[in-house]
Amino acid sequence: MTDPLDPGTDVGLYVHWPYCSRICPYCDFNVVRDRGRVEEQAELVTAILDDLQAQRALTGPRRLASIFFGGGTPSLMPPAAVARIIDQARDLFPPRGAIEVSLEANPTDAEAARFAALAGAGVNRLSMGVQALDDDSLRFLGREHSAAEARRAVDLAGRAFSRLSIDLIYARPDQRPDDWAAELGAALDMGFEHVSPYQLTIEPTTAFGRAFARGRLTPPDEDRAAALYETTQTVLEAAGFDAYEVSNHARGEAARSRHNLHVWRGGDYLGLGPGAHGRLTLEGRRTATVAHRRIADYVAGVRAGTPWTECERLDAAGAAEERLLLGLRTVEGAPVRLLASLGLSAEAGAAADLVADGFLTVTAGRLIATPRGRPVLDGVLKALLT
Repeated sequence: MTDPLDPGTDVGLYVHWPYCSRICPYCDFNVVRDRGRVEEQAELVTAILDDLQAQRALTGPRRLASIFFGGGTPSLMPPAAVARIIDQARDLFPPRGAIEVSLEANPTDAEAARFAALAGAGVNRLSMGVQALDDDSLRFLGREHSAAEARRAVDLAGRAFSRLSIDLIYARPDQRPDDWAAELGAALDMGFEHVSPYQLTIEPTTAFGRAFARGRLTPPDEDRAAALYETTQTVLEAAGFDAYEVSNHARGEAARSRHNLHVWRGGDYLGLGPGAHGRLTLEGRRTATVAHRRIADYVAGVRAGTPWTECERLDAAGAAEERLLLGLRTVEGAPVRLLASLGLSAEAGAAADLVADGFLTVTAGRLIATPRGRPVLDGVLKALLT
């Protein structure tokens, strides 16, 4: 019998569009300001299409599992360019049937006006970076939209797309659990079937990181952050959402992100665009790829047949460790057989200790983090893998 959790040889497609109208103070992604770089963007679209063609030559015939446009702000991407990439991906990797095509969007009025065109291009799932639902928090987070704009954008998105997801950031300075619970409730009232709540992380290279280093930004302490996490779980669970991954909640299995599940299950995916990561099975070996980060370097690299700065063939242990790192974030877990490639066993050693202490469980041949283990997953993984 075929394992429904096995991604097989199908490939996902991740497209990185690095342009943003403004760089958010918490963001450490590979992004640049969008300042009318029309010619550069046209060259980048051509490079992405050429890179897609070249990677198809490497992988051989496969089936397309999903497409995800991330960034940056791919809702700034010309809808005609989005359509070209989707159409070429379908031609090169014919899907088995209907597939999920996701695109990240900001809920400004200007971008919302493009939603119908993006849906016409082939996007059927929109992931909306709302991040907060009050204007003070939005200003703090450096967002360009207001809470009112976000609500207008959600209304337009609901008419254009069959699937909607919302990103929210919590553990903001001075945020209280009661306020966060009310904000989550307001988001659910807007009709989202998928919620991705992310705890604010202070990265050293960001504007928030510099403010923190100067003592001008104080995030919540561990106890407050833990209380906000527990509030997230309580509110969403009561509303019928499953925490199918540490930072992703869906109302029913149909609402889960098919692309992300494909990646978390260890499926192959092509990374296209500046700085994009990919995972491919080439000559029987799991291969990690990373594209040039600078736009000009990526475009030149594609033209020269060298789009990647890294192309690493993983050994069995490296592939198993990566698979466990991803799988244990989900309620599905990862195949327990992977432990053998790391010299581990569920019956003895670190894995057995974590099972005995209630942080992990073994069910139907899969190693799964328990409700006790998920809030401290970083520590669980460290204990398991070091």
